[in-house]
Amino acid sequence: MNVLKRCVFGLSLLSLAAVSVQCKSDKKADTEKVATEGKDLVSIEKSEYGTTAKGEKVESYKLKNQNGMEVDIITFGGRITDLKVPNKEGVSENVVIGFNSLAQYEKENPFFGALIGRYGNRIAKGKFSLDGKEYQLAINNAPNALHGGPQGYFNVVWKADEVKSGENASLKLSYVSKDMEEGYPGTLKVFVTYTLTNDNQLEVLYEATTDKKTVVNLTQHSYFNLSGDFTKTILDHELTLNADKLVPVDATLIPTGKLEDVAGTPFDFRTPKLIGKDINAKNEQLERGKGYDHCWVLNNPEKGKTIIAKVYHEPSGRVMEMTTDEPGIQFYSGNFLDGTLPTRDGKTYAHRTGLCLETEHYPDSPNQKNFPTTVLNPGENYKTKTTFKFSVKK
Repeated sequence: MNVLKRCVFGLSLLSLAAVSVQCKSDKKADTEKVATEGKDLVSIEKSEYGTTAKGEKVESYKLKNQNGMEVDIITFGGRITDLKVPNKEGVSENVVIGFNSLAQYEKENPFFGALIGRYGNRIAKGKFSLDGKEYQLAINNAPNALHGGPQGYFNVVWKADEVKSGENASLKLSYVSKDMEEGYPGTLKVFVTYTLTNDNQLEVLYEATTDKKTVVNLTQHSYFNLSGDFTKTILDHELTLNADKLVPVDATLIPTGKLEDVAGTPFDFRTPKLIGKDINAKNEQLERGKGYDHCWVLNNPEKGKTIIAKVYHEPSGRVMEMTTDEPGIQFYSGNFLDGTLPTRDGKTYAHRTGLCLETEHYPDSPNQKNFPTTVLNPGENYKTKTTFKFSVKK
């Protein structure tokens, strides 16, 4: 009987000890959870970048998360100068084309990393009409106007505000485009917010209001090379575009007004295909663009949720997936990169060492009645968002 009592008493002590250990473990877990919840998973670092030829100060902002992704943005042109993401080995490398200096960005260049506006892509002969009045824009891609003109949004200094909360780091840029700037009517207040999340997603939110009827088509013009090695071309990148139709162009790269099926053509990327597979095929549209430089009509049933474009680079394992609420995407295969512009390490950007995927309304929409409208009226809010999600495939 005494032996039994001792056994019961011993078991009771063991039970109490177990409960005590469990309580301590729970308290430790709760403490660690609180510490994690109270800690920002992203950061923003501000630094001076330089001074423009006009004497304007330019700042740089680094958005960084805990999963190896960093995005550097300067206030000159709202340009993404660096974008680092990990490969399948966990090594983070820059995957966008850029320069080392502000002076180089101020020189004429193919819009590396820039915000584009007031109108992304081409407008035929730089002319369009609103309510019977014709407007003449600057011609900077003869015989047409391209990307807002020679002093477009890529060539101005934006105001910047930081916003950081837990798992998101945002940089909100703003610019006031005056009435008749580059020939466009209406004073346009523009806001572009870059947001980096801790799951390696970059969101770009575009917003605008106007005091006069105008046209607006904003986009982002980064050149990607997922290899992280800019001595290599993007021809070994695998591209998927969720699009059944193409916006064909004439000899000056202005839409013909028709939409063509991509089935049976080099423009069919509905299933994954290497960019280099058909780029040199005998095709009138490819000849006109010197490769791919066209707008695809997106299949986008759930706007902002449907993956409309995917790029995969097998050697590095890097994957980039995109969503948007825009009706089109311009895929440009870097056909006019010609080895004259310097890389960060003293080499040059050769032919097709970067690709662009610009979400947008179709080119020349102000002159094409059958295309989705780009007209913005006073009292209306222009708002559109595009996301770039990076991951690895091992």
